[in-house]
Amino acid sequence: MNIDKAKILNNIGYTDLVYERINKKLSSSYSKQQIEEFILDVLNQTNDADFKKVGKNFYVKNISKNIVLTINSNTYRIITVDRITKENRKNVYNIEPYGDVR
Repeated sequence: MNIDKAKILNNIGYTDLVYERINKKLSSSYSKQQIEEFILDVLNQTNDADFKKVGKNFYVKNISKNIVLTINSNTYRIITVDRITKENRKNVYNIEPYGDVR
């Protein structure tokens, strides 16, 4: 399946709750603007091959930032952000393993 990265970038959306969830998951206190900039940065820097669609979601795996973004494929809303760790790198989202984590 060919995923249109540009379409994701142009339509990405956020809910009020997702900002809190992202800060909690990343142990941070970023503003809404900082989170949006961070997400766009991750999406832009991620290779097309690291965009996967499983079920109703896109999973965007960025090894250099140790991040996996989960995006609803119908609404293009960010669902959550997870750090890639040695403990969770094994096929957590039914996509191929994350590989070596530093």
